[in-house]
Amino acid sequence: MTVPDQWEQRLTDMSEGDTGATAPYTDAARARLVMAYDACVLAELARAAVPIGEHELNTDGTTRSPGAVLADAARVLAAARRFFETAAVFERVGGADWQLIGDVLGVPPQAARARFAVAETGFREELLPGATGPTDAGETSPLRAHMAGEPLETALDLDDWVLRHQDGDDALGPTPVSGGLTRIDPPRHAEEHP
Repeated sequence: MTVPDQWEQRLTDMSEGDTGATAPYTDAARARLVMAYDACVLAELARAAVPIGEHELNTDGTTRSPGAVLADAARVLAAARRFFETAAVFERVGGADWQLIGDVLGVPPQAARARFAVAETGFREELLPGATGPTDAGETSPLRAHMAGEPLETALDLDDWVLRHQDGDDALGPTPVSGGLTRIDPPRHAEEHP
């Protein structure tokens, strides 16, 4: 995942179907994975804004590309808003009520619901079988539908990204993203007695 704005197929192309997975991931695990992806995109955009290009400034201190830095900052802000939204969706899918969301944000629960309910509904619609495009609740990209449908593939890409960017934090282990995903417990069938 060197370019987080575009989907990059893994060489191993691992998915839930070809790894012998017996149970799908929980909705909360999928929501957390989408949030992790949005955090990755935000980090990459912010990181790209740190270096000052050799030819970015004129000798008199003016910029050679008026508006370019502001456009980059606008992309970072848009990514931060997506990350903020997916964090709220993760909290909701993970069991938080609107009161808690509102309390954390310092707003009434009704304001929190008004701000994030459409995003939550959109995420839940992305989980429906065959979801590949826009939903009634809002815009859904094919990438987001793929992340919801093939979470392991996305998680493995994010594992690689985290491990490439760790700053001496060896405590992350080899699967810092995929290792935290939880699966739905398979239904237990009643034993048949002769």
